[in-house]
Amino acid sequence: MEQPLPKSWSIHTRPEIIAKYQILERVGSGAYSDVYRARRLSDDLIVALKEVHDYQSAFREIEALQMLRNCPNVVVLHEYFWREDEDAVLVLEFLRTDLSAVIRDAKKKEGGVRVGEVKRWMLQILCGVDACHRNMIVHRDLKPGNLLVSDDGVLKLADFGQARILMEPGFDGDNNQQVLVEQNIGYQEYIPPPLVAVPDAHSLPNQGCNNQAEEVTNREEYLRQLVELKAKRHAMDEADKETNTNDGYSSCLATGTISDIDDDPLKSSYSYEAEEGGDDRTGALTSCVGTRWFRAPELLYGSIDYGLEVDLWSLGCIFSELLTLEPLFPGVSDIDQLGRIINVLGNLTEEVWPSCSKLPDYRTISFAKIENPVSLEACLPNRSADEISIVKRLVCYNPASRATAMELLNDKYFNEEPLPLPVSELHVPLTKNDHDEDSPSGWNDYDGMGSDSDFDDFGPFNVKTTSSGFSIQFS
Repeated sequence: MEQPLPKSWSIHTRPEIIAKYQILERVGSGAYSDVYRARRLSDDLIVALKEVHDYQSAFREIEALQMLRNCPNVVVLHEYFWREDEDAVLVLEFLRTDLSAVIRDAKKKEGGVRVGEVKRWMLQILCGVDACHRNMIVHRDLKPGNLLVSDDGVLKLADFGQARILMEPGFDGDNNQQVLVEQNIGYQEYIPPPLVAVPDAHSLPNQGCNNQAEEVTNREEYLRQLVELKAKRHAMDEADKETNTNDGYSSCLATGTISDIDDDPLKSSYSYEAEEGGDDRTGALTSCVGTRWFRAPELLYGSIDYGLEVDLWSLGCIFSELLTLEPLFPGVSDIDQLGRIINVLGNLTEEVWPSCSKLPDYRTISFAKIENPVSLEACLPNRSADEISIVKRLVCYNPASRATAMELLNDKYFNEEPLPLPVSELHVPLTKNDHDEDSPSGWNDYDGMGSDSDFDDFGPFNVKTTSSGFSIQFS
């Protein structure tokens, strides 16, 4: 009888890994994972080895990537190593740059990103998000740094450590997790349950989403499933144990994708912050997810009853940044983030979002009346009406009003001149670490380490006692 391999906490000494891969260098490190560039010995393919220290994040990422393995706009999971009592190691395709590098590089050029390029980047992002949402996967941390780009211009969604798979009641999460972990009998491949197929290249215009799915669900069926999903949220019974603590200022190093980490994080010109929250084991979601600049208002108001729509808000913020080369809502705290959103969209009321008053923190935090909101049009100067329309259909208060990825894939904007450029003609930066020497060190600017309070940077406020506790009003 073959003896089980000895267990090791170090990726460098795990024989099942070093027998197949030569570890070249560590390219990223965070609280919950480390990422290494490695060479596969069998064919010299360069890959990324992601050692995930958090059990739940590893399970989520593996399961999501298994479900999405046929979509060309989602990072490829080649294989994984996971034995009981050891960290999971995911073998991913190695992509050396990301959309944040594309945006940063475009700032150096006159004219920024050409319209044809913008359309192609948008279409690839939409294709990846549509594949996620067709399989009822909410990513929860969409941002330019998690949109990796290959040398030939193919954009791929990555870092699914915060993703949730919104399943029907009766889904046994604990049992499915055990399938992923080796029980001393070799590594097993987890085959997910049948789900909705992702679209092929012929069903959607210009997006280049070529996959092997045999069946494509039409738009009406997709929208019907979204409606059913909303009705089922309260009944979700996925066992989802979370052991992470949320300090409110965890950086995106926590999820540790290749895209997120530089050898020296202070070189980064971006200041995104990701927060890892704990979904409870009954299936209820947490509002402490994602990256502040791209976090939907329902999350900022503490909602634990949300769905795929939080990704759509993030998409709108990403598209706006792609068009202007500047973040749409670069908040320095959660309160400041809400203030920036309200200054642009106006106050959140029942008129613009029925039932918004039921959000957990809606009556706790209030803002002075904004008589003349800035408007999204003003935030998108010199952009076409169609471009502004796409952002407005995503960056809106009412989640039910946000356009789905499928709807946008069929938008006329992508079929009008100038047409989307071929992927092969997209400008891809030589390296994601090619920073401008004059660019700010954003990690220092907004990492939240200078204060324990969200309120310090925001300005005067009044605290009032109420029957349920207190409320805070900002002037």
